[in-house]
Amino acid sequence: MEATNSAKIWEEDVVIPTYEIGTPDKNPMFLEKRVYQGSSGKVYPYPTTEKISHEKKDKIWHAVYLENEYLKVMILPELGGRIQRAYDKTNDYDFVYYNHVIKPALVGLAGPWISGGIEFNWPQHHRPTTYMPVDHLVETHEDGSVTLLVGDVDQMYGTKVLTSFILYPGKAYIEIRGQLYNRTPLPQTFLWWANPAVSVNEYTQSIFPPDVHTVYDHGKRAVSRFPIAKGEYYKHDYSEGVDISRYKNIPVPTSYMAETSKYDFVGGYDYKKEAGLLHVADHHFSPGKKQWTWGCGEFGKAWDRNLTDEDGPYIELMTGVYTENQPDFSWLKPFEEKVFTQYFMPYKKVGAVKNASIHAAVNLELTEEGAKIVVYATEEYADAEIVLEQNGTEVFRKQTKLSPVDTYEEIIPVSAKKVQELKVSVYGHGRLLVAYEPEEETIPKLGEPAEAAKKPEEILTNEELLLTAQHIEQHRHATWRPDPYYLEGLKRDPGDIRINQAYGMLLMRRGQFAEAEKHFRTAIKRLTWRSPNPYDSEPYYNQGLVLFYQNKKEEAYDAFYKAAWTNAQQEMSYYYLACIACGDGEYEHALELVEHSLVKNSHNVKARGLKAVLLRKLNRTEEAVNLRAENLELDAFDYVTLFENVLMEKDANEFQERSRGFYKTYLQTARDYAEYGCLEEAICVLKSCAVQQPMIYYYQAYYQQKLEENSKDIIDTLYEKAEQCIPDYCFPNKLEDIAVLEHTITANPKGAKAYYYLGNLYYDKLQYDRAIALWEESIMLDASYPTAHRNLAIAYYNKRKDAEAARKELEQAFALDKTDSRVFLELDQLYKKLGVSFAERLKQYEAREALIRERDDAMLEWVTLYNLNSEPQKAYDLIMSHFFRPWEGAEGRISGQYKIALTALAREAMQQNDYERAEQLLKQALQYPENLGEGRLEGTKDNDIYYELGVVQEYLNRQEEARKYFELAQIGDNEPAGAMYYYDQPADMILYQALASKKLNQMKCYYACLNKLQDYGERHLYDQVEDDFFAVSLPDFLIFEDDLTEKNKAHCYYLMGLSKLGAGEYAAAEENFEKCVEIDFNHQKSRLYREMCRK
Repeated sequence: MEATNSAKIWEEDVVIPTYEIGTPDKNPMFLEKRVYQGSSGKVYPYPTTEKISHEKKDKIWHAVYLENEYLKVMILPELGGRIQRAYDKTNDYDFVYYNHVIKPALVGLAGPWISGGIEFNWPQHHRPTTYMPVDHLVETHEDGSVTLLVGDVDQMYGTKVLTSFILYPGKAYIEIRGQLYNRTPLPQTFLWWANPAVSVNEYTQSIFPPDVHTVYDHGKRAVSRFPIAKGEYYKHDYSEGVDISRYKNIPVPTSYMAETSKYDFVGGYDYKKEAGLLHVADHHFSPGKKQWTWGCGEFGKAWDRNLTDEDGPYIELMTGVYTENQPDFSWLKPFEEKVFTQYFMPYKKVGAVKNASIHAAVNLELTEEGAKIVVYATEEYADAEIVLEQNGTEVFRKQTKLSPVDTYEEIIPVSAKKVQELKVSVYGHGRLLVAYEPEEETIPKLGEPAEAAKKPEEILTNEELLLTAQHIEQHRHATWRPDPYYLEGLKRDPGDIRINQAYGMLLMRRGQFAEAEKHFRTAIKRLTWRSPNPYDSEPYYNQGLVLFYQNKKEEAYDAFYKAAWTNAQQEMSYYYLACIACGDGEYEHALELVEHSLVKNSHNVKARGLKAVLLRKLNRTEEAVNLRAENLELDAFDYVTLFENVLMEKDANEFQERSRGFYKTYLQTARDYAEYGCLEEAICVLKSCAVQQPMIYYYQAYYQQKLEENSKDIIDTLYEKAEQCIPDYCFPNKLEDIAVLEHTITANPKGAKAYYYLGNLYYDKLQYDRAIALWEESIMLDASYPTAHRNLAIAYYNKRKDAEAARKELEQAFALDKTDSRVFLELDQLYKKLGVSFAERLKQYEAREALIRERDDAMLEWVTLYNLNSEPQKAYDLIMSHFFRPWEGAEGRISGQYKIALTALAREAMQQNDYERAEQLLKQALQYPENLGEGRLEGTKDNDIYYELGVVQEYLNRQEEARKYFELAQIGDNEPAGAMYYYDQPADMILYQALASKKLNQMKCYYACLNKLQDYGERHLYDQVEDDFFAVSLPDFLIFEDDLTEKNKAHCYYLMGLSKLGAGEYAAAEENFEKCVEIDFNHQKSRLYREMCRK
């Protein structure tokens, strides 16, 4: 193929058939215990979207294309900067899964997520902005390469990413350069999992390095051998020895991550197309190698339908940087930058790659004919050499042409008895491109699964208490908090330096500045017990920071200077010293201080921005111009530097165009200027924002007031504008927002919305009493805003345990806006908690059908209510009238109601002696219609349906058929369990195992099942239950919290009721089911079986 001198890059609007998403929910989502992908499912301050159109429409998307002679790549900046298509021109092959439609499903952190291409998950999985626009810029270079730059700031924690997508002329790979920057003064955590999708079929295989023998599940909860699994994994039995590197062999949704590998590659290959994908990155910083699949069974096929129209199944071959598992977060210290490079490339012919670099991929196999060598190269090497050694002696050397279209394949006769005697090396342009030498086979040690954290009082040392608490913080644990571990440590030693430090930082993150300051002072007191000049000065830095947040600048200056006495704190401390000096107008001194900071980290973007400001203020124009150019070379989305260009009357539109007019970028830039003490510039930034948003005006007023100019009329006008803004999606969460909103409340005490916004912030930061007081004050000033009532209801129920007060507020919220389907559902969930009758709740649903149909979760609840109210026909009809879109991890719910409805209808038919109709209904229950949005999970145990089918066959005098169904009804685990996920066996399946065993006269099995139900219930009835440390996916937007201990007690009574029902002790069974319902009014199965007892 003819080479060209340069690659091409261009922007283009493209039409892609799209299932559009609905408007994001205007209600803030405080999801404190939502588990998502193994860590916290918190979304605030992002809005959530749960509505997705069922109709496909052509939509224009803005795309960026990169192309050279070998590859053509399409990237969509409007969808998180994902690679939408990566195409190998040489063989007409999409080397990542190309989805021809944009078809979101409820998989993402905040809702919509699409399959296909390569998604870049940062700073958690899935990327919060995966379905949101990001900043972008195209560049061309003198060497002929082209780059797309993509920038994004995480609104939750404030870290920043700059991703460069680079295509070179003459090279068949995509280079991706990640530049991660913590632009906050506190340590933050992140993960990076690039997520390429790969098309799969019966001919495809995931290609992991040859030294991967153990793989782990999320959080290392479970472990399996690899590639041949020989035990249970994801509740599926592979004991016969199954190759789980093959998609066709995995029937259930499954993740696995390599334990360790010294190789730099992972990939996938299609043996029919003789082509595949490789990822290459240095394993020292990129150890993560993962496969995820929905599974090849009905369950997976349903998810394929949810995510594409015609492009079929895929797997994800994820690649982790600074991470090897999920969740597995790494630290970014204040202002720290981490930079890495990874590569994605197509390859041909090589099959099961044994080693790969960005230059070449090689396979070496020992066959009966000899050593089979296959090599692929990513660029042209006219003089490549293939060298084969046996036991250290060269036995073959051949010169050949290699390129992306010229592969090498040859079988070389050798006398080797085993492949470990051989080594292959590939050279080109005078250097080694890739080599492979097989290692001796050993019996690999199977890895150990992780263990849950111990309770604080069970941990022996303060050091282990600290490490456990930091683990919980670092990995963003969804349901466990670090506080008890820190507090236990302080109870044992109130002066413990590290725990006071860590706990103080935790409190500072929550905006509890005064409380945090006390802990830093305590740490300093212990630290300076023997010497005023300690080895570690971090407590001084944190003290300076917490004083800075409290606007105690003089004290902060002293603390920062003391912190700067040690090397580790100099970068941050000198930066803040420079900020304070700049704010005092001491520009020469500030420049000297910021230079000290930049000596420690020349890539500190915020410090570089401050230096640019200082050079302008000192009229050192040429230096300022040069520095601004250098800054933008380092970070094209350095918005302080871009605004400095605006102030210098250069590229006045560049700031607005590059930022997309995104108001949060204006706020961020204004905060940076204010941190420098440059309030006039901060106001100028905010004035240039065209978006009418409350925080824009509040910040303007705050900065205007701090200038101490005679501007009361201006400030009052700004407050008035802020109050008049539409409050939807105003979810403040920055530590700087606290001072702004608190000042607003003081200066404009009659403005109701500021109280509401600050309440949102404090509730997100776990300051519940403050939040409640602020929301109450907001309502006293203006009772017409529904979301303030709704938020109060959540707080009253979850934090004050005041159900009636919650009911009053939530009813008022819905009365104020009867179009809000989210609030309707929340009100119904509250009614559910309060034990409102099913009939009364059904009236509310039936009166608002159009509203309910907006939400699948509301439709599910409506269906459930019909089943609870003994109206299975209505439940079934409602199910069949709607197309459901389940949340990932929430499968099994609508299909469960579908089966309950059909089984109930079958029992009605049996009571009417219509056994043919009953048989038809029961068989129908085993087949999921497509409108359920989910497929039957392989291994699902429908013992109840099989048992009832057996009974029907008995009535129809088909004894042999009856026996077959009873045998099917016996299959499954007879050990009861507590927690229920979609892949768990429901407890009542054990009852039907027992009943089927009795039918088959297998009384030992019959009694064993019933006794196990009874025994579990008795043994666990009084357990104190906590959240599962290893919970991976509880994706519900659960608003009202459950009492897990009470829930467990209800479950135990339910199990004992099942046991008694199976034994024919109906009165005892009914009593247990009644006790269950007394605890959990809505326990569906207890109500169902209680009715059976009465019949």
